[in-house]
Amino acid sequence: MNTEELKSELETLIWRTATNLVHGGRVAPVQFMDYMLGALFYRFISENITDYCNRLMIESGVPDADYVNMGDDVAENARTQIVNAKGFFILPSQLFINVANGARSNDNLNTTLANNFQKIEASAIGSPSEYDVKGLFDNFNTNDKGLGATVIERNGMLTTLLESVRDLNFTTYIESGLDVFGICYEHLIKMYALNSGTKGGEFYTPGEVSYLLAKIAVAERTSINKVYDPACGSGSLLLNFNKVLDARNIKEGFFGQEINVKTYNLCRMNMFLHNVNYDHFDIQNGDTLKDPKHESEEPFDAIVSNPPYSVPWDGDSDITLINDPRFSPAGILAPKSRADFAFTMHILSWLSTEGTAAIVEFPGVLYRGGAEKQIRQYLVTNNFVDTVIQLAPNMFFGTTIATSILVLKRNKKDNRICFIDASKEFVHEGNKNKLSPENINRIYETHWNKSEVEHFSHVVTIGDVEEQNFNLNVSIYIEPEDENEHINIRELNERIAQIVNRENELRVELDKIIEEIEIEDL
Repeated sequence: MNTEELKSELETLIWRTATNLVHGGRVAPVQFMDYMLGALFYRFISENITDYCNRLMIESGVPDADYVNMGDDVAENARTQIVNAKGFFILPSQLFINVANGARSNDNLNTTLANNFQKIEASAIGSPSEYDVKGLFDNFNTNDKGLGATVIERNGMLTTLLESVRDLNFTTYIESGLDVFGICYEHLIKMYALNSGTKGGEFYTPGEVSYLLAKIAVAERTSINKVYDPACGSGSLLLNFNKVLDARNIKEGFFGQEINVKTYNLCRMNMFLHNVNYDHFDIQNGDTLKDPKHESEEPFDAIVSNPPYSVPWDGDSDITLINDPRFSPAGILAPKSRADFAFTMHILSWLSTEGTAAIVEFPGVLYRGGAEKQIRQYLVTNNFVDTVIQLAPNMFFGTTIATSILVLKRNKKDNRICFIDASKEFVHEGNKNKLSPENINRIYETHWNKSEVEHFSHVVTIGDVEEQNFNLNVSIYIEPEDENEHINIRELNERIAQIVNRENELRVELDKIIEEIEIEDL
């Protein structure tokens, strides 16, 4: 079985486990995902700490190193060292495996779990990792009555959950080199988004689109200083830089901000689960447009984002925003009812002079008038727009709308803009469309080379866009392929004439038959 087949099998395994748990309880599927994700995360960090401690003991010559069965008093001696290395500390008695093994006989399981989570988070207080760890388990409420009306019922559900996650056998997948916990977590978040209705797209961008955005933002470089997403959701976009470059080649790490607390917690968990250590990411909670958290870190070499579509913001009702250096260069603010271009201007402001930004945009942003037209004019006339890519419909969770990718650069080498109509670049997967590796390569290579491909891409100048009144809608610049059947009028007329002649002949023959019948009747 090849790697992709093993990955698919692993995804099926983790989703089957999750759905089996949901079907056996009272908790709604979307709500229960918080517990499934939390339990998987608990197992991961426990095994991560265990492997680290066992390795330290082996290197120090300790025979039969076994952190799982070590006494808590002995383990305490390594607390500071482990917190400095991993960002948190877990005593042997608090490890996932020990809690799961004793779950059935623990009448206070819900309290044990809550206390363990609190102590794990508290272990980071006063250390550089404090705010990377704080609140990580907030989504895992062990006393939620949704788990059961009584403590006994809640503990029964928690026991089933812990044992199910404990019994997941990952050995084959780990031996094959797969990033097992990262793959499981990403697949669960994907399915979480799929089952979350209209809100699903707020915290998960499909992996194939995320990969394309990261590839565009990397722009053929072999290393990047630091990467950023101002509306990072669960971190799926940021983590695709790992696939393009490998985390070791992102020198100062991953930076992101997320307004939703629950999703912010998912994002930090996701970083840990993909083996991004606490000192290599900085994910903050808050409103990026009103209270950006990374001013001391900007500019960024690569920025990717799928910001929320057309959400309201303060706009011109806050007089300070027009003087904000992120928004003031355009001379006008994005409309209060649609913050799309507020995110775009923020991204451009924090992009380094050699950087590239790839942003998913709602279609209306490319052609609507008013303030949005003026901002487009600013972006185009200052030569920041590099490429506009029209994607296929029904790719994102929570919407079937065909979105676009806007690629920005601060230091372009020419004044050309490439338009790509990738609306037919997709394959079907379930009830969604997705980009195949071939689709991604075709789109990326066309963008990178600014290639002219009939009915697919067209390269224009700033002047050409000005003539179109700064409309960036791809369909204006690319002539669609005519898929209608072409008809030869002369041949058609000849066929019609033949049909008419034959019809006349038949009428004559029919008249003769009728005349003969009438004579016989007489």
